[in-house]
Amino acid sequence: MANTFKLKTASDISSTGETVYTVPDSTTTVIIGLLISNTNTSDNLRKVSAQIVKSGGDDAYIVKEAPMPIGASLETMSGNKIVLETGDAIKIIGSAVTTDFDASLSIMEMT
Repeated sequence: MANTFKLKTASDISSTGETVYTVPDSTTTVIIGLLISNTNTSDNLRKVSAQIVKSGGDDAYIVKEAPMPIGASLETMSGNKIVLETGDAIKIIGSAVTTDFDASLSIMEMT
């Protein structure tokens, strides 16, 4: 089994959400870190959610509607690890239609 470290990023995330990563076939993935940044420059506060979208249902939030002021960043993992299976995904959802958030997802894929 090969282990490969990767960084997945997404920018300009709004309330429509953005899938940052989907686990490929025949792969198990460990989330090592998830950093979300508020890039908005005009309003004082925005909220952000990070969600695990399970391939078989039972989606779960890593963080839901966390308040973030302008220029702030949020490290959602804080030393924890989450294991994802084939077809699972990580989705980031902002609180406004404007593109207020960037996300950086550090993972290890095991194939």
